[in-house]
Amino acid sequence: MSSSKKSKAPTVPPLSDHEVQQTYSRFQGDLQNLASKIGELEQEAEEHALVLSTLNEALAEEPDRKCFRLIGGVLVERTVKDIVPALQTNRDGIRKVIASLTDQYKTKEGEFEKFKEDHKIRPAGRV
Repeated sequence: MSSSKKSKAPTVPPLSDHEVQQTYSRFQGDLQNLASKIGELEQEAEEHALVLSTLNEALAEEPDRKCFRLIGGVLVERTVKDIVPALQTNRDGIRKVIASLTDQYKTKEGEFEKFKEDHKIRPAGRV
């Protein structure tokens, strides 16, 4: 019984202190980058929702009304009825990417917690 416990414990490859610090920093950086990207995309999705709410009012009253859209740095003139479906598709795509990045964040966070547990790393304030 004790031999099976011993065989499970050394599954963590021995790392030097420097390697542990580098891996810890890499995990922190990766999590921070993912959180930053999620925040940017959530803001963009909110902007799309705001524009769509405004354009939906125009669509109901005047679907052939002119509107302008910036595509790749070029301002393009279209009608409200042409732009609304494209914006909805973009917003939905952004939401899917946010969901995917959130899943990646949770997975990476779990790996980070396991790494901290395996290497007995605790924040300085907790003993």
